[in-house]
Amino acid sequence: MPFERPVVLSFSGHDPSGGAGVQADIETLVSHRCHAASVVTALTEQDSRNVRKLLPQHPEDIISQANTLLDDLPVKAFKIGLIGHPETAHAIGSILSRHAGIPVILDPVLAAGGGAELAGEPLIAAILEALLPLTTVLTPNSNEARRLTGESGLDRCGLALLNYGCRYVLITGTHENTPAVSNTLFHDRRLWETYTWDRLPANYHGSGCTLAAAIAGLMAHGLAAEQAVFEAQEYTWNALSNAYRPGKGQHNPDRFFWTETEE
Repeated sequence: MPFERPVVLSFSGHDPSGGAGVQADIETLVSHRCHAASVVTALTEQDSRNVRKLLPQHPEDIISQANTLLDDLPVKAFKIGLIGHPETAHAIGSILSRHAGIPVILDPVLAAGGGAELAGEPLIAAILEALLPLTTVLTPNSNEARRLTGESGLDRCGLALLNYGCRYVLITGTHENTPAVSNTLFHDRRLWETYTWDRLPANYHGSGCTLAAAIAGLMAHGLAAEQAVFEAQEYTWNALSNAYRPGKGQHNPDRFFWTETEE
């Protein structure tokens, strides 16, 4: 009897270098035995070092593509990555609002790993207004959490983001100057849990995509948010610890590390 693969619908940008965006989502979701459906929010010109150009897609096309998929596929979770334009955020919000009850995992991509700016103040305002009230798990890194809230302390960031309507906020600490990486989960108006991971030596392309897509895949299988958050961090750490460097820039997570055996 064939294995039932829950469907996850990803709204993400296209990374032609293959390290992040919709391709990272697909690799991660396949690794979690999910069926990955996707709507590309923006095309990009980028390599393993940085993003050079951002080409948002038309909001009307995003809505029509998503509606076509949702009329056919029994989507169990939504994953949102690069948005690229304020109108896109509102378009995605209009889709989510018609499908309440499906978990929403949002990775608020505001800048590329190489530093290129991917979100100005209008897009940040649209994310706060249109998407955060519909979000089940928000996964900003510490820089993104500060930009979204205007706060400096990460505890204050987490609580402020909950106030926008998110059920859970996982702030990742890889950008902090600490010996180990501390990721903090906020829920129910308080700091819920802190996770500590050994810091890895390289810079990674698509790590945030990997984490958020893993949470989405695990929740699509029916895991509670807290368990999905923990298992997704573990999967992401292992993918990063097995990373490889395909070009001249950042390392790519090996999202299929679990398939490989030493010869």
